[in-house]
Amino acid sequence: MLESLNESKKLLPERVAEQIISLIADRELKAGDKLPNEFDMAQQLSVGRGTIREAVKILVSRNILEIRRGCGTFVCEKPGVVDDPLGFAFVKDKKRLGLDLCEVRMIIEPEIAALAAERATSEEIEELQRIEDEVKELCDKEEPHMHKDIEFHEMLAKMSKNMIMPNIIPVIQTGISLFINITDYSLTKETVRTHQMIVDAIRERCPQAAKDAMIEHLASNQDKIERLSGL
Repeated sequence: MLESLNESKKLLPERVAEQIISLIADRELKAGDKLPNEFDMAQQLSVGRGTIREAVKILVSRNILEIRRGCGTFVCEKPGVVDDPLGFAFVKDKKRLGLDLCEVRMIIEPEIAALAAERATSEEIEELQRIEDEVKELCDKEEPHMHKDIEFHEMLAKMSKNMIMPNIIPVIQTGISLFINITDYSLTKETVRTHQMIVDAIRERCPQAAKDAMIEHLASNQDKIERLSGL
């Protein structure tokens, strides 16, 4: 009864926005896939094109859809994930932010690594190795590698087969990217070493070893940030 009352209070565009989300799920549309055009969606959902436009605006504001001018409407690369929902960009003390994020990562990511060791497919493990090889190549050249490091941790989240983790990790990584410049290249060798330990443990299907390797990886990052922060 309560659910039906709440549903009746929703404006039509909001209800249509939920129907579009159902359409995305039912058709198993993935990140980057194109939605039917405005006319077709209006026919399918039995509403006017103006309502479709309003519903799409709602979903764009939620980072579920994106409109590409002249091309159409597409599912976002990370549907529903806003780059900085916790306002990390507005935190003045970036070193303090870095330390606090390290604590959060230490709580979450060792368990992600352990789950990945139990649940990842062979294909996913090889993809993780490929990403790590690219991290190593960039580190060897002393070129920026943050984007690949982020990809490594996001891949681990996916491999955990926990539907929540791939949405949490990008938020944490966004915060990390705000202070990563203070670490320079001094952590690169340690990053490569501990990343490979994580990959090896997952390949061997050893959750405890994967967990321990992730703890070592995160601890090395935290120690460096503490030294730079003078804490």
